Amino acid sequence: MAIHNATWRDVDGERIVGTWRPAFIRNGRSYFLTDLLIYADGMVDCWGLETLEGFADKLASEWVVTDVPEDTRVSAHHLGSWKMADPHLSLTPEMLLGEVRDTVDDLNRRPNSTARCLAALDVFLADPTEANRDAAREAYEAIPEHLRHYALGDMDNKDHPLKALVYGVGSQIELWSGEALDVTEETLAWARDYFAEREQARQEYANKKPADGPTEPVETSILIEERIFPRGWPEDPGKMVLRNECPAPILIGDHTYPTVTHAYWALAVTDEQRRTEIRTAERAYDARKIAESSARHENWPQARVAVMTRLLRAKFQQHPDFAETLLATGATRLIYNEGGSTFWSQHGRDGRNWMGRLLELIRSELAADKLDISI
Repeated sequence: MAIHNATWRDVDGERIVGTWRPAFIRNGRSYFLTDLLIYADGMVDCWGLETLEGFADKLASEWVVTDVPEDTRVSAHHLGSWKMADPHLSLTPEMLLGEVRDTVDDLNRRPNSTARCLAALDVFLADPTEANRDAAREAYEAIPEHLRHYALGDMDNKDHPLKALVYGVGSQIELWSGEALDVTEETLAWARDYFAEREQARQEYANKKPADGPTEPVETSILIEERIFPRGWPEDPGKMVLRNECPAPILIGDHTYPTVTHAYWALAVTDEQRRTEIRTAERAYDARKIAESSARHENWPQARVAVMTRLLRAKFQQHPDFAETLLATGATRLIYNEGGSTFWSQHGRDGRNWMGRLLELIRSELAADKLDISI
């Protein structure tokens, strides 16, 4: 099954990812529609954690059921109850067990029954011996029956070419329409051509280069980490010029601010005297500390990204050498590190890295300015 729903459980401090699908449970004479929780370690919660083998036993004992008799009342917790009238349920216990096994494979990002079948088919196509056909057929039949027609991802031909190859000439396969088809040499030739064209299309897609360039950074991410220079900033700070506390006087309105950090916090506070204190603070650190104890604009969280964007534009427009340093980072991802802020920066897995994103935006604008185009 496709994993659309995400859940997890914690085991000794380790997070075990999982997903769920609806299922029916019979408790005595009562039937319930509930969530079947499936985890990457092979545990299944069907009103109690079970291993895959235990879950198979629950299916065999009809604790978990795939068939609900007509006129049976079914309930769903905190939702309601209803009576089954003319029910049409499409799974068997074997199908549901196979689907759950596939889901455990999917959660572990390893080949499920469909992927294993297609791998066996590739072996047969490369070396069409009867032994390889038998292996491909066995792998095909290991796919849960209700999932087989999705194996090729082709809703026009379903799994018909696959069945023709694995069962071979002289066999009879059932089509999606319910009709039977005798597999002939002509049918087999069509199936081989189908997979040859499919492989060619797959190769073309794999080698296709998007017209709009790479969708992901093409180089290793660059970490713009926070550093302290007790003896003052070095004459050539390198990529550290991308830091907001880097000495880079910028003119905003009628005032010049020593750094982006000074300007940001001065604009954040409402008191004019505090603004002056921030603007004239000796260090960016001091400017931030003054702002922490000052009243800020009521809607500052809504406006701060726009303000920071304008300040960064001013910095790199007024300092062309810094702009060249930013452009030199190419198309890679920029990760900004700033203690105490999970909004502007990223620390390991935590943080939204808005500063890194904005630097990438400014970098893109600078690159666009160098193009001979009018927008």
